Amino acid sequence: MKADIFDKDNKKVDTLTLPERIFGAKWNAELVKQAFDIQTSNKHHPWAHTKNRNEVRGGGKKPWAQKHTGRSRHSSIRSPLWSGGGVTFGPRKDRDYTKKISKKMKQAALFSLLSRKLKEDDFKIIDSLKLENPKTKTAAAIFKKLFKASPSVIIIPAKNNRNMKLAARNIPKFKVLSSNSMNVADSLNHKKILFEKEAILEFIGQYEK
Repeated sequence: MKADIFDKDNKKVDTLTLPERIFGAKWNAELVKQAFDIQTSNKHHPWAHTKNRNEVRGGGKKPWAQKHTGRSRHSSIRSPLWSGGGVTFGPRKDRDYTKKISKKMKQAALFSLLSRKLKEDDFKIIDSLKLENPKTKTAAAIFKKLFKASPSVIIIPAKNNRNMKLAARNIPKFKVLSSNSMNVADSLNHKKILFEKEAILEFIGQYEK
């Protein structure tokens, strides 16, 4: 499978052969959704937390005698029956939302999504994204030539391209990722994916070892 390579002026300068296993995978909507749901679920950290009767401060002393008062028996004012007492069956922050997915399934979901992006022309390779200085204005000018509209884009510069990583991270709707941190959730949340040529070779190399 071949893909075009463009320069900073959005002109085709070369082609690159991509592995069929990664960029020619069949579209599997169910698997992609499963991988997306699991990834986002694993980022969920519960904040709501109610204290039970053991965690509420005070209430060490019995409020009144067990008998001969004419009132009902109570052991502590921190009982859930009392105002200011513990809460029964309230939300707890120790709830675990994490889910698991196998490494092969996660890879298959990513390959399926990247293959679809490539087929729908939402995937682009540029020969070089190197900058002399990490200037956001310079990076924005390059991307304006590469994309006619202003879509949400994932930028994957080469591992040693620090200037582009610094310059592109301040552009609205753009997200900078390294070649080894590509994932389903970010790929779904952004319309376009832009790989530097060296970065896509790094990405492919991870799965051809």
